[in-house]
Amino acid sequence: MSDDNNFDLVVIGAGPGGYVCAIRAAQLGLKVACIDKRGAPGGTCLNVGCIPSKALLHASEVYAEAAHAADMGIQFGSVKLDLEKMMAYKTNGVNGNTDGVRFLFKKNKVEEIEGAAKLTAPGQIEVALLAGGTRHLTAKNIVIATGSEVTPLPGIEVDETRIVSSTGALSLKKVPKHLAIIGAGIIGLELGSVWKRLGAEVTVIEFLDRITPGMDADMAKNFQRVLKKQGIKFMLGKKVTSAKALKNSVKLTLAPATGEGDEETLTADHALLAIGRRPHTQGLGLEAIGVALDGMGRVETDTHFKTNIDGVYAIGDVIAGPMLAHKAEDEGVALAEHLAGKPAHVNYDVIPSVVYTAPEVAWVGRSEEELKEAGIDYKVGKFPFTANGRAKVNGTTDGFVKILADARSDKVLGVHILGAQAGDMIAEAAVAMEFSASAEDIARTCHAHPTLTEAVKEAALAVDDRALHM
Repeated sequence: MSDDNNFDLVVIGAGPGGYVCAIRAAQLGLKVACIDKRGAPGGTCLNVGCIPSKALLHASEVYAEAAHAADMGIQFGSVKLDLEKMMAYKTNGVNGNTDGVRFLFKKNKVEEIEGAAKLTAPGQIEVALLAGGTRHLTAKNIVIATGSEVTPLPGIEVDETRIVSSTGALSLKKVPKHLAIIGAGIIGLELGSVWKRLGAEVTVIEFLDRITPGMDADMAKNFQRVLKKQGIKFMLGKKVTSAKALKNSVKLTLAPATGEGDEETLTADHALLAIGRRPHTQGLGLEAIGVALDGMGRVETDTHFKTNIDGVYAIGDVIAGPMLAHKAEDEGVALAEHLAGKPAHVNYDVIPSVVYTAPEVAWVGRSEEELKEAGIDYKVGKFPFTANGRAKVNGTTDGFVKILADARSDKVLGVHILGAQAGDMIAEAAVAMEFSASAEDIARTCHAHPTLTEAVKEAALAVDDRALHM
């Protein structure tokens, strides 16, 4: 086999984890190729996930703010929606980012290969090229970074027209009169908030008796209250047993999650299936070469991302842990540095999560429920944005900051924020926790005035019952 087909590292999947791993490995002197079958780098996140959804979230927020600009003395007539142009704005943003990844590949001498990869043996990869033909590669090390896909639900067939996944919900041709969302997780609530702001009636159906499983229960309760105030309807404790796509609508059949009680029906223009995602590990030849998978279809790895097969590694959504782009990126960097013989580490206790609604919800570290389950004695400091000067003048007073600290050492164990710009503010908490800061450390750090981040300082002060503005 020619040298052109021999590599130190081949990464399968050009999502956030895969392309970052490839770039970092190339920076460290390895000969690297990155294979992806989509035809555009960036994975689900960049092409049909994180980036396009944030474009629509931002655009719809601007639309909603413009509609209420008169409250601030800004007059410019009625606000009109051009959905086609908004979708073009989204697409342009996605294309700019994919072009950016390609530029980084070229800059760092990573060979980008477009095609479907399959492992034929340890160190051996067969690629069905998108342009036609087959290419055979050899690699000292292979990284599986193929991400995740939409979790299906029995009785529901996604056609991306009437019954859509997150992909279809990002490209609807017109604003639905009524959008039904199956699942009250992050993806469903973000997309639901987009279409609600643009004029749709939105109904969220959730099997559990609460929204956003995994979020601190106190935050979830208050988050739901804010979303209800915005007009989003919730049907909790319900399971969708079937969904039938009709010519101009979708008919859903619901039953109590407990199994006790009568069925009911709900009709909507579109239904969005958003019950979660599952690892994309099929069709890669993993079973054929003996790579071990767990009961959830995830690749089993050790602390350095190595599978049970020498020279085969995995990162991101295909392994255990939260399915988050930034988690995958950190794993990609750590693995590249490990393969280059450098020390590498990912602190899984300090990985932030964000819901990009308006207001946002962000958290890092443990929830109250997790601390109680672990038997850890803790203190709570809370500070509402209604008492924050910047939030008051901006009219963004929904929400609060909550800091959880060890009752004895004062070490920060978790920070939870519901409010405007929460996704940006959580970075301060993550840095503090990475360096094992105490609530007192945050409280003694000078925060600029007037800013929303003062609420973080006040919550830290509140851990010791000495908030100044409440």
